[in-house]
Amino acid sequence: MFYHLMVTDDCNLCCSYCRAKMFDEEDEPAGSPGTIDETITENFSCGKRELYAFLEKDADAVLTFIGGEPLLNIPFVREVMDEAPVKRFMLQTNGTKLLELGAEYINRFETILISIDGDKELTDGHRGYGIYETVTSAARKIREDGFTGELIARMTIAEDTEIFSAVTHLADTKLFSSIHWQMDADFTGDLSRRRFAEWKNGYNAGIRRLAEEWVSRMQSGTVPKWYPFLSTTEDLLTGQKTKLRCGSGYVNYSIMTNGFIAPCPIMVGMADYYAGHISSANPAELPEIPIQEPCLSCDIYDFCGGRCLYSNIVRPWGEEYALVCDTVRNLKESLEAVLPRIEELMKSCVLSLESFAHTRYNGCEIIP
Repeated sequence: MFYHLMVTDDCNLCCSYCRAKMFDEEDEPAGSPGTIDETITENFSCGKRELYAFLEKDADAVLTFIGGEPLLNIPFVREVMDEAPVKRFMLQTNGTKLLELGAEYINRFETILISIDGDKELTDGHRGYGIYETVTSAARKIREDGFTGELIARMTIAEDTEIFSAVTHLADTKLFSSIHWQMDADFTGDLSRRRFAEWKNGYNAGIRRLAEEWVSRMQSGTVPKWYPFLSTTEDLLTGQKTKLRCGSGYVNYSIMTNGFIAPCPIMVGMADYYAGHISSANPAELPEIPIQEPCLSCDIYDFCGGRCLYSNIVRPWGEEYALVCDTVRNLKESLEAVLPRIEELMKSCVLSLESFAHTRYNGCEIIP
């Protein structure tokens, strides 16, 4: 099982699509988060012994540190890495304090996801002046200091993102093993202030172009790990159907700062959807928190697996929930269009099915 451990809700940045939105008035959502847990604390406040006892029941536990910015509490991260009965660790970070963790700990991570949105202008425009240089310097330094794990560039994209140039820029830096992107869409009630409906047409065109570029780069015999393309294409090749691709609520759970277990890091405090508490829950018996309509009746559900569980429940964009779905349909059609070229590369032994191997449920949502 995969677990996101919420180290802290605090963060040292105020990104335009995250904490900056706390200062905006939100549109009325169509759904409700349900009962709000008012015992949530800013920092992890549950006993570490309870945490370790819970994790010890899962021999295959994978623990991902997340926030906020988890490295605002480096001593806690180090203590858990030293003491927890876990063999596999991952980290989601904005990268600004990564080097302070120290190579001894950095090199123990199987995967590190660093937030970066594309080139310097795009990243600094959303995350703050100098962040691009800080993050890329940190990525370069940890490699020099011996980090051999997967380093994922985790992008957030919005209306000023040109997806083709943003992804290829990060790929061409050669700093990152993999790239993932997630849309700033349907997470907050901001649709009335957005031009998403207009922008997504250009995004869809960029995805079609990016899929062509992805296959062109496979001629070398290596499949670039661009996550929204990766497991989706692997499943198209094998005919595999999927559930929610991020794994939230059935193989990927989040441990809140007060020890309650939520299906997703975004669903902080949504008590009606908790799967238990680390003091009493058994990892093997955690209940599944399923996706709901309209996803289940969708004709591409077996490919998509369902949109974000949080947005499926809360519906921040109200009746325009399906607005994002057009991009998922375009993703499927774009990959199906290049599939014959991929199959030819496999037939000629340039690639094999193993070329698409990757770790699923590692914090990449897959469906943007």
